[in-house]
Amino acid sequence: MQINGTGEGAKHAEELARLGRIAGQVGGIKRMIEEDRYCMEILVQLKAVRAALKKVEGNILKRHMSECVVRAMGGNREEAEQKVAELQRYFQID
Repeated sequence: MQINGTGEGAKHAEELARLGRIAGQVGGIKRMIEEDRYCMEILVQLKAVRAALKKVEGNILKRHMSECVVRAMGGNREEAEQKVAELQRYFQID
């Protein structure tokens, strides 16, 4: 799998696996709604999906900042890494 034609899909194996699990969770939520399950049970599952998506988003953002942005800046790697760390703190990314 290629992302932006760069062949970097393999670097996102963890995110792809997590998205597969999220897809399963969403299917489960759909079934819960079809079965008219208790609203709080559905809400708990929806919250879990949101948290899982947030983790995927954070991982991809972190990778983008630490690899793509640094590479694109091409100049002073130390300064670029400082800027990336600043963004990570701002977005509260581990």
